[in-house]
Amino acid sequence: MHTPDSTSGRTGRPRSAAADAAILAATRDALCELGWSKVSMGDVAARAGVAKTTLYRRWSGKNELVVDAVAELFDSLELPDRGSLEADVEYVVLRFAELLRRPEARTALMAVVAESTRDEALRDRIRSAIVDRQKRLVVLGRERAQARGELPYEEDEAVAGRTTDLIFDVIAGTVVHRALVSSEPVDELWVATFTALLMHGLRGAAAQG
Repeated sequence: MHTPDSTSGRTGRPRSAAADAAILAATRDALCELGWSKVSMGDVAARAGVAKTTLYRRWSGKNELVVDAVAELFDSLELPDRGSLEADVEYVVLRFAELLRRPEARTALMAVVAESTRDEALRDRIRSAIVDRQKRLVVLGRERAQARGELPYEEDEAVAGRTTDLIFDVIAGTVVHRALVSSEPVDELWVATFTALLMHGLRGAAAQG
């Protein structure tokens, strides 16, 4: 994803963080109102109050722009230390579900996922800009749990990476399916039950190893 202080490889004035934020917000608004097929770079530029050339200096096209607009939302997720692995998981799942309830997040995510089924390059960008970056929360949560003695350390980096991928897939996949596919509530009771199931699986796997 582009960051406010990144460059596009071209000379000129420094990028404006305010302009970037306005463009990404306008992209999400356009997705909510128009849907993927009708969103255009020109429409986003008009909504953001910038020239269309400004967009193309930052993003090569609509796919790249939309993924970055979605990624910005998910980058807002944080994982404060709640004192235990269970509490950390419950907190981030509830915050994730709250984010998915926002119309701009729900619509934008569903749009890019649907379009990515026909576009391999878009799938790759979703993976790098959203999925891989959000695995930071899993890595942080596991490091804290290991420091507390709640989970064992894994010396093999390849094994640790596969475990991180699996935990992310289980949590993100379950919450997205519950919130967006099944359209069922992700409330505190459901989150507590899900977390208990997840913790039992994690500890059982660690004991077997």
